This record gives sequence, C-alpha cells and structure tokens, in this order.
Amino acid sequence: MTFQVRNNISLQNYTTFGVAATAQNFIEITSTEQLIEVLTFAEQENIHSIFILGGGSNVLFLKDFDGLVIKNSIKGIEKVKEDENEVILSVGAGENWHQFVLFCLEKNYGGIENLSLIPGTVGAAPMQNIGAYGVEIKNVVTNVKVLNRKTKKVEWISNAECKFGYRSSIFKNEAKDKYIILEVEFKLTKQNHTLNTSYGAIKDALETQIATIQNISKAVISIRDSKLPNPKEIGNGGSFFKNPEIATSQFETLKKEFPTMVGYPVSDTTTKVAAGWLIEACGWKGKVVGNTGAHKNQALVLVNYGNAKGEEIWNLAKEIQKSVYNTFGIKIEPEINIIG
Repeated sequence: MTFQVRNNISLQNYTTFGVAATAQNFIEITSTEQLIEVLTFAEQENIHSIFILGGGSNVLFLKDFDGLVIKNSIKGIEKVKEDENEVILSVGAGENWHQFVLFCLEKNYGGIENLSLIPGTVGAAPMQNIGAYGVEIKNVVTNVKVLNRKTKKVEWISNAECKFGYRSSIFKNEAKDKYIILEVEFKLTKQNHTLNTSYGAIKDALETQIATIQNISKAVISIRDSKLPNPKEIGNGGSFFKNPEIATSQFETLKKEFPTMVGYPVSDTTTKVAAGWLIEACGWKGKVVGNTGAHKNQALVLVNYGNAKGEEIWNLAKEIQKSVYNTFGIKIEPEINIIG
C-alpha cells in the first residue's frame, strides 16, 4: 500500500468553517495511481460512503462522516501548448486556487485575475463553476481530466460536456459522484488581455491606475478583504447562498415595493437578484444567533464564532431561507455543499 489510512480524524482544520466533525477513515492522495489504489481498497473494505475533499472551503459537515474522506493533493502546473498569444496549462486538482492565480499573474497570463483570493483548490473550480466580479471559470477551462470511479479509467471532459451553469456543472448534477477531478486545463492569454473592469468597485479602484491584470487582481483582493472575513480568523465558507434568478416581471413588481432591491438582467425575461441584499433587508446582517450568525460586512457569509456545530449553522441558514421567502416570495439555495 502506497497510502496511509488514518482513523477518526478531526476535519476541523481541513474545512474553512472549522466545525467539529470526524472522518471514520481519512486518506491523502498525491497521484492518480494512488487514487486508483485507494478506490480499490475502499471496495475491498466495503466502504461505500466516500467524500473527496479539496480545500474544504465550500463544504459544511453536519455530523461525523461515517465513511472515507479522500484528501485530493494532486499537484503540478504543466504547459500543454503555447503560441505568441495564448497558453494552455494543465493544473493538478490539489493546487491552491489563489496560489495558481498568483503564478499566472507573475507570468502575465490573463483570464483569471478577477477570481483572485477565492478559497479552495483548482479541482473545485470547475465543479462549482466559480465566478466573481464578472468572470466565471467556464470562460477559461478547455478540458477537465477525471477518474471514472466505477471503471477506474481516466477520461477527459470538454468544456461543452461540463455543462457549466451558474455555480454549477455536470460534476454537481447528473455526474455527481461519478468522477473525481484530477487536473484542469486552462486557456489563458499572454498578451492583448481582455480586461473585465465592469464591476463598480474595480472601476473605482482603477481610476488612478493603469488597467492591467495585476492591478485588477490587487483591486479584487482589496475588495474581498474589506467585505469578507478571513477563514483563519472567523470560520466561514464564503458566500453561503447563490444569487437567485427570478422572472423579470416578478423583479419589477418587487422593485416597486422595495425600490433599493439589487438585481442584474440575465436575459430578456430573467433577473438575478443579489442574495446578500435580500438577507440584509430581512434584518440578518450582523445578527448573532448562538455560536453563529450572518457577517457584519456581508450578510451572504454565515460564520462560526467559535464552537458552532454544523447543524447550528445549517439551522440558521434554513431560518434565513424562510424569512427571505416569507418577505419576497423568493427561494434562495445554498452554494455550500451540505454533507450529512
């Protein structure tokens, strides 16, 4: 066996929420070969519950995990193809996302600068179709290298096959638990970068600076630092809820009653509403409930003030969902993966 099985391991330091939960079995893997070995071991031991853990930034454990947690630590950044305008990089699923962004900025590779300081790993990026400040991962991903859990064969999933949607992909929907992401391929620009500075706060930050991918990244980091709590200081998983999409006609009706409601047109018939605004309008921003609460600077972020259990955070989330629905008739769904 090229791997070590650890039993009854606390997951508290492996997740950014920092809630107390243990994994019955815990194995860290650093290669595809090791992963295949571990899956074979799980079959032999009749372990059916398997959870793949990346950076632990988008997951909330409600109780102890009675199965096997596989920590994906496959690393590496490799140049696949390059010409004078573009480069394709293949990146290990276990690489830290923000460190990868910084690597690209250093090399002057453009396309992911707006996604600076998003917590988590590269492998989680296509799963969630991570996005921020006008950019989504689907804009730069070419292919995703995966291991089929059943056949234990390596496969490639193209951008189109990923079926990217708002904070979703095939990996969260119809292919949930079918694949384990090994590597992600990105196509990035080397020159003539397409800069996305449409977000208000980025525009303001760049007023006195030249718009470069490096300066956009600095502006994004500054905005995120000012609004979002550092998980190392206060346990949290970033944005807990997705921004809901509703019929534009419903949005216009609500806007008459709530003139400050924030929304962005998605199409001629659909509007995306800012979930943070909805939660704040219901009085949750900065509210502390037991060991948890909605953050004082960003109502969309639910936090663990010290000893919150996963159930406690989830109960708060459900109360927030209920009050938003009762006030506006809008359902808000979690962006965080709820386990248990």
